[in-house]
Amino acid sequence: MNKYESIIIIDQNVDEEGMKALISRFTDLINTEGKVSEVKELGKRKLAYEIKRNKEAFYVVFEFEAKPELIAELERNYRITDEVIKFIVVKQDEK
Repeated sequence: MNKYESIIIIDQNVDEEGMKALISRFTDLINTEGKVSEVKELGKRKLAYEIKRNKEAFYVVFEFEAKPELIAELERNYRITDEVIKFIVVKQDEK
């Protein structure tokens, strides 16, 4: 299994319950074929440029281990989730 880091930017209009539900949903998805080591909620931040009419958004970082096949499914879920306005998944270097 490889180590990955995923950062998602969530719409500013999502309430706290919605945030918890999204984080839980993605954590459960990763845990089906991998293992989440850490979830960091970075809070609401100002965006460098406007994305989908948002000037601020919530940032969440997932650090996890998974097989490469899981990444395609995770990114597909990010794309079909309306609250996620941007995302990136990066493979971490072996240390």
